This record gives sequence, structure tokens and C-alpha cells, in this order.
Amino acid sequence: MVELPKKIAVLGSNSFSGSSFIAYCLSLGMEVLGMSRSRQLPAVFLPYKWENAKKSGSFKFEKLDLNHDPDKIADAICSFYPDYVVNFAAQAMVAQSWEHPEHWYQTNVVGNVKLHDRIRKFDFLKKYVHVSTPEVYGNCTGQVTESTPFNPSTPYAASRAACDLHLHTFFNQYKFPVVFTRAANVYGSGQQLYRIIPRTIFCIKIGKKLQLHGAGHSTRSFIHIGDVAAATLKVAQQGIAGDTYHISTDLHISIRALVELICKMMKADFTKLVEIVDDRPGKDAAYLLNSDKLRKQLNWKDHISLKDGIGETIDWINDNFEELKKQPFEYIHKE
Repeated sequence: MVELPKKIAVLGSNSFSGSSFIAYCLSLGMEVLGMSRSRQLPAVFLPYKWENAKKSGSFKFEKLDLNHDPDKIADAICSFYPDYVVNFAAQAMVAQSWEHPEHWYQTNVVGNVKLHDRIRKFDFLKKYVHVSTPEVYGNCTGQVTESTPFNPSTPYAASRAACDLHLHTFFNQYKFPVVFTRAANVYGSGQQLYRIIPRTIFCIKIGKKLQLHGAGHSTRSFIHIGDVAAATLKVAQQGIAGDTYHISTDLHISIRALVELICKMMKADFTKLVEIVDDRPGKDAAYLLNSDKLRKQLNWKDHISLKDGIGETIDWINDNFEELKKQPFEYIHKE
């Protein structure tokens, strides 16, 4: 049995995936240092703050920006002396990356490179987990394995691919113990309202039209954040340095079918809900991740079905509806 780490540092701790991963680590009794450029968000978006969260571990938060405070982040990691660092921090959003591409390259490449050049010298790190994205593969057909060549089609995807390649040079030159994860579309309670699953639920509840880009024909695999958190910790503990691991389910569904499923679960009329609009530039029609490597090498499997996960997300929105109505419904860009 693999021993649980005592300390783990998490970059991007206020992100949906980062805060959910922290909640999972705290439930296992770990000491966690979280760092994010933004102040801690309303508790409704931070699973590690929820009253029903199991918190046998301890958590410390520091407001530090990857672009402005790489040395302070490195110093904080050094002082904390963790077994692992997991980096969820990135300038996200695909469509918006066309508007200010330099912001995406600044955060996802330059900011990360400055930090990596500091922490590569930390001999106490057992593993550095870089949370990447399947967007680096571009538009693919069939099952995508970890050896699929990069073919990014947006500034966001290109910036993430560039950072991954940079980290491979550090692994080859310095034996920096980096491992990469690429997850299918992640969802669950606590996710930002502009993402497709909570957005659909919220639009149904408030009677707002839901724009369906390209009629929703693009195909994705959706995986619950609980399964992703467990997989991420497994990769940190047992993953082979220099390797990449896909985190995905075997269920593939079009965005249209996903919205139709949510409508059925909430007894809403799909035809009255959606508004068909043009597709976003550079949007990939499909990327279907093959997760056999993670399943076979690290003995991981997903446990939460799409229907159960959507049901949980509906309950979260229902239970926090008054608070969520006060929160931004659209993506707000931060440079």
C-alpha cells in the first residue's frame, strides 16, 4: 500500500479543480498549502470550505500570482517542504484566448517557466504534477493516447502545449520529476456557472436561453471532479516521472445529447431552452481520451456515472440557488 503524503502544495487553489482536489486531500488528513492569484472566492465555489466537507487535514492559503510572484511562490514551497506540488494554475478558456493571446502565453508559458526554473532545484520534491489539457491534441479522430502528437488549434491550446514541451526539456536535462495529467471535460458541484453543465442547469432554473454553439455536435467525455481528484493523487504518488496520464471515462456524448439529458432530468423543454449559434473559432470537433494507461498501470477507475454526477450538480445549484444568483454568470477575463 502506498503511503499517503504528509504535505502537498497546490497552485491554482481557487480554481474548480484545485479547490476540489484540496478538499479531497484534506479528507485524507493531509497538510495542504494552497496558492492562487485571486483572493479566496465565495465559499459556494470552494469545496474545501463546505460544511459537509471532511477536513481531518490542515489548510493554509497564500495569495500569490504566478506572473508577479514566482520567487515568492518558490519560497513558500521551499518553506512548506511538501512531498508533492500539483499545479492547476493556468489562464483557461479556449474561445477568449483569441482576444488577448499574449495573456495566455504570459501565464501559461512565461510565468510557469520562471517558477519551474526555481523549483527544479528543490531536491525534496518527490513529484511535480503539471495539470495539462487534451486541447493540446487539437481535432482528433478515434481514441487519443498519451503518445498522440500535439496539434493545437487555439492560442490557449498552443500555450499549454508550449509549457508541456518546456517541462519535458527540464525532465531530460535536469531529471525534474514532472508528471502530466490530461483530463476529459471535468464537472461537478462548485464549478463556475459559465461551464456547460452548471450553465445548462442554471439557464433552466432562471428561464434563460442557452446558446448551443455549432448545434452542439462536438463530442466530449465528461468526468466527475471526484474521480479526477483521486486520479491526480494517484499520479502524484505512483506516476512515472516524465510520463503523461489521461483521466477520462469511456462514455462519449455530444454537447447536444448532454443538454438533452439535463433537460430530461429537470423536466425542461429542450426546444424552448436552446438557441443555435455559430461554432467558436478553432473549436475541436472531438477528443476522446484513452485512459487505459492510468487504469492498468496505477489501478485507477472512475466511480461516478454521468447521470449521478449531474444529479449531484443539480442538487448543489438548488441548495445554493440564492447565493449563486448573486455570482457572475459569464466568464470574466483576468489578465
